[in-house]
Amino acid sequence: MSFLTFLVSFLASTAGAICGIGGGVIIKPTLDLFQIASVSTISFLSGCTVLSMSLYSVGRGLLARDSSVDFKTGTPLALGAAVGGILGKQLFTAVKNAASDPNVVGSVQAGCLAAITIFTLIYTLKKESVRTLQLKRAAPCVVIGIFLGVMSSFLGIGGGPINLVVLYYFFSMAAKTAAQNSLYIILVSQITSLATTFVTNTVPPFEWSWLILMVAGGIGGGVVGRCINKRISNKQVEKLFIGLMVVIIGISCYNTWAFLE
Repeated sequence: MSFLTFLVSFLASTAGAICGIGGGVIIKPTLDLFQIASVSTISFLSGCTVLSMSLYSVGRGLLARDSSVDFKTGTPLALGAAVGGILGKQLFTAVKNAASDPNVVGSVQAGCLAAITIFTLIYTLKKESVRTLQLKRAAPCVVIGIFLGVMSSFLGIGGGPINLVVLYYFFSMAAKTAAQNSLYIILVSQITSLATTFVTNTVPPFEWSWLILMVAGGIGGGVVGRCINKRISNKQVEKLFIGLMVVIIGISCYNTWAFLE
């Protein structure tokens, strides 16, 4: 199982770094599929992996001075996502405490992820015919960021396809630019979400060896994904993104059913 957690983290983080979806949106449902740990543990490990990958990707871009992060737009979004991360964590805890069966929580997460990803896929396929906006003011960015943070934290995915839809629609960003801005939002959101977990003493039981291997996979995936992202076109990024969404939808739909069995 240790090799499986590393492999999933590495491949998911590679794809996440290329597309800007963080990797957690792949790690969480994939590990849920194998049911190797509780929903809470997988969410925590996924969040740590996404944090390591996004920290490397964003930090490396800034140090190399080839980052296309729009801080004027991205920072209000990231700050909103940080607040949303706290709210999402509280929502997850509330649902977990209210559910008599922990599998119900997993089913709710998987079902919500499937629905959001289906919407994202439809938008991505039709986005050429959708008129986009160009928001500039900080207040709307913060509100949008809160929504993104709540979704990513509650679902335990540390970001996801919905980030890119928001950046496409509200800010008219190209695929590769949106990917880098999405990772910046994910980074700030994950720092806050995980800090909340430690402060509230709600860290679930986990295997240290799994955490170390998954973080290593996250960083390794960030290295490889960043290199690939620099060498491919916006169109190729979009094609990979669409392919990943199809896979995520399939796994999430199966997990929704499996958790209720």
